[in-house]
Amino acid sequence: MSLTRTSSSSTPPPAPVAPRAAASAPTGGWTGLISRLTSRRGAWATLLIALVVAAGIIGGLRTEPPVGGGAAGALPASAEAREVADLQTHFASGDQAPALVLWTRADGGPLTPADVSALRAQAPTISASVGAPRLPPTVAEDGRAALLPVPVDVDRTNGQIAVTIAALRQAAAGPPAGLEVHVTGGPALGADVASAFDGADLTLLLVTIAAVVLLLLLTYRSPTLWLVPLTVVALADQVAAVLAAQAGEIWDLRFDAGIISVLVVGAGTNYALLLISRYREELRHQVDHRVALRRAWCSTAGAVVASNVTVVLSLLALLLAALPSTAGLGVAAAIGLLVALAFGLVVLPAALAVTGRGVFWPFVPQPGAPAPGPSLWGRVAGRSMRRPVLTTLVVLGLLAVLASSLFGTRVGLAPTEKFRVATESQVGAERLALHFPSGESAPLVVIADEAAIDRVAGVAGQVDGVVSVHPAGASGGLARLTVTAEAAPGTTEGERTVRALRAAVHSVAGAEAKVGGEAADLLDTREFADRDLRVVVPVILGIVLLVLVALLGAVVGPLVLLTVNALSALAAIGLGSWVGSAALGFAGLDVNVPLLAFMFLVALGVDYTIFLVHRAREEAIEVGTVEGMRRAVGATGTVITSAGVVLAAVFAALGVLPLMVLAQMGLIVGLGVLVDTFVVRTLLVPALFALLGDRMWWPRRP
Repeated sequence: MSLTRTSSSSTPPPAPVAPRAAASAPTGGWTGLISRLTSRRGAWATLLIALVVAAGIIGGLRTEPPVGGGAAGALPASAEAREVADLQTHFASGDQAPALVLWTRADGGPLTPADVSALRAQAPTISASVGAPRLPPTVAEDGRAALLPVPVDVDRTNGQIAVTIAALRQAAAGPPAGLEVHVTGGPALGADVASAFDGADLTLLLVTIAAVVLLLLLTYRSPTLWLVPLTVVALADQVAAVLAAQAGEIWDLRFDAGIISVLVVGAGTNYALLLISRYREELRHQVDHRVALRRAWCSTAGAVVASNVTVVLSLLALLLAALPSTAGLGVAAAIGLLVALAFGLVVLPAALAVTGRGVFWPFVPQPGAPAPGPSLWGRVAGRSMRRPVLTTLVVLGLLAVLASSLFGTRVGLAPTEKFRVATESQVGAERLALHFPSGESAPLVVIADEAAIDRVAGVAGQVDGVVSVHPAGASGGLARLTVTAEAAPGTTEGERTVRALRAAVHSVAGAEAKVGGEAADLLDTREFADRDLRVVVPVILGIVLLVLVALLGAVVGPLVLLTVNALSALAAIGLGSWVGSAALGFAGLDVNVPLLAFMFLVALGVDYTIFLVHRAREEAIEVGTVEGMRRAVGATGTVITSAGVVLAAVFAALGVLPLMVLAQMGLIVGLGVLVDTFVVRTLLVPALFALLGDRMWWPRRP
């Protein structure tokens, strides 16, 4: 929207233009609240209280956030791999897993006798560096590699394990001349996850802030205005991070803190853009900027609250998920979104009341300024509404084609595929698979009744894909076996071996045998993720539908809009999967991505639906449904586009983090928001309103 430039020598502003119909500014409790928040004293008091409360929370409650993971502890108690992990604590060294020191020749040739002698001499020092039993290295059958297992206590956080792995790598450094050494295995993979995040949170914060600042500058063309929403949102992000970490500590939640930060910054910026856009519009009708701010707040608060409630309830629906990391993310993210809402509806208006009209300098809107001409977005929507059938068919066809990319998409990544950039443990695992059975890096574990363990070992050894079976001790009437598989954990062949092994040992009468280990963990995680997708998605769709029905007081419109949102989400996941595999080399989607991406795309996408349709209903009272939608797109097109680009950029910032799941989430949600903003909201929704007209509001009329 174009604004009038002002200067210190400008003439006094003309009389205020009469405001639009009172329907655009609700009265009652909303007005009383915002009047107190934006009064001269009330605004300063609100800011002071907010700063004191935020400082108290940030300074007094800060703690390290928990993280999600793929270990057995990240599985529900009913998972077989989790049961095995719990039973292992009854065995000596049951809380240990092997870190693997792998040596190969730099030229790829076989190890010489001198090489083997040097490694056998070095092995005791390496084991002793972490207090592990001294074991000799094993030479591969092809003679081109040697492997030393070093038991490591894994009943600790990844950060604590990382300290042990660092000591192990230091002790193994400086291999004999001509040899290369890598430390890999489950503990090393976990340690690399922890180490990869060193400094990543700061990088994410800086990239996010840079994206928001740039887009706010382009949107408002003011060197000062962007400071107000950015400061408020940044403060909200810090408060939300502390409260989410506290919730994680109290309720033992698992979640990725980076996603919480992205949600808070993205949603908070969207709320700010909606309020500031309407505030700037009202300043053209009011001399008193506080009156304009109150009218803008009353006109947008309902849409912001409805948007926030939709996302928060959708996040809380994740509590129905069986995977603890998914459920934990839902609770933590809901807390973050509520913090963003509080700062957006309370702190931001107070800050705008204090800064006044001049915060828009140099393009300060004044009463009586010429109204902006028809916006680009209004013209585009008008054209789509003149040919609604063609527009609808073309856009729906495009979304269907994008969604079809999901067919054949692999869901589930091997441990070595979970990093966006190569790590030592990943490289080591890949080289280990060239010389030893792929399952050597993470053997399966079978626990059964001690009296039946010989029978269990017999049937386990006959399973296709099993290389070897070894006894690993007995305790309290139970016995344990370690099983080496030919296939690597997380692969299709590895999953097939786990299923076959479970079927075999379960068939042994009276053995009560169970199969665990890393490959079993990954299989159980994928199966529970599939279960969560089937259970949680219908609940999320139901929540979104109920919120839209409550907001619009209609049935047809919400059903149409929900269907469009769901199809848009599927199209975004398909597009992200295709771009990831074709351009970025993604081997597949992480098991957590389909559910979380769908939830974010539907819940966040409905934000823009609410912003748009809330304004369309307001305009329809005066000019009818079809023209009201065209006007609504023209009035909100800029702010919705800005909000969508900001949210897409913020999610894209997840790509700086080292884990593949976060990079995939950022790519898919970022692309999805852009598709939703530029295609669905600008073309498809207006065309559907042109097709259905007043029927959108059935059983009510606007």
